[in-house]
Amino acid sequence: MPATMSKQQVLTQLLDAVESAPQPAIALPVLEQFLYGICREDSTPEMAKQAYENLRKDFFDWNEVRVSTVREIEDALGGLSDASTRAERVIAFLQEVFETTFSFDLEAIQKKGLKQASKTLQGLKAANEYVVGWVIQRSLGGHAIPIDTATLRCARRLGLIDTDDIETARASLEHQVPKAKGAAFTDTISILAEQSCWEDEPHCTTCPLKGGCPSARLDVPSSSRSKAKPR
Repeated sequence: MPATMSKQQVLTQLLDAVESAPQPAIALPVLEQFLYGICREDSTPEMAKQAYENLRKDFFDWNEVRVSTVREIEDALGGLSDASTRAERVIAFLQEVFETTFSFDLEAIQKKGLKQASKTLQGLKAANEYVVGWVIQRSLGGHAIPIDTATLRCARRLGLIDTDDIETARASLEHQVPKAKGAAFTDTISILAEQSCWEDEPHCTTCPLKGGCPSARLDVPSSSRSKAKPR
């Protein structure tokens, strides 16, 4: 069994052990960050970046994305899981913004203050807890840890949380993770989920946190190591 480690030790090891993928070169506007968040949920930084860049290069502008078919957007999202549902959310979001503002600009939301801005985002039909948390973390300067199923799974296995309730988990992680480390934590734990902390038959023997993870299974049979990585 791995040695017991404090939550702070686990967090430190997590941030040090897994190399985060590069972030976008510039901060994205709120509207684009929302779209990026739809791509980013339950995917890795690199997968989300590629899907977002596909949306930018495959269509003339956001209005063309809005009036495109679900299948066309789904194709642009490439290998993301549940691409059809994501495509529907992308179109629904752009349609709602256009009908509300007659533009594709949500920068005015930043003038409302963090609490009101968060409330406005939550009121959008395409929003969920993850995307709202993502936009708060990346564009609005607030402290938020967006929680998707991969983050919830890994954080629970690492002993950082002891709940499957997203709101409770988010509150706990926001208390543990400093604001300055929020983005790094979000990216790093997603990479860990993709590389080794799989939903079924996690590849614990190659996990950089195996020495301190209370859930580590270091006797994984070799026959499972060749299987495809489930998400």
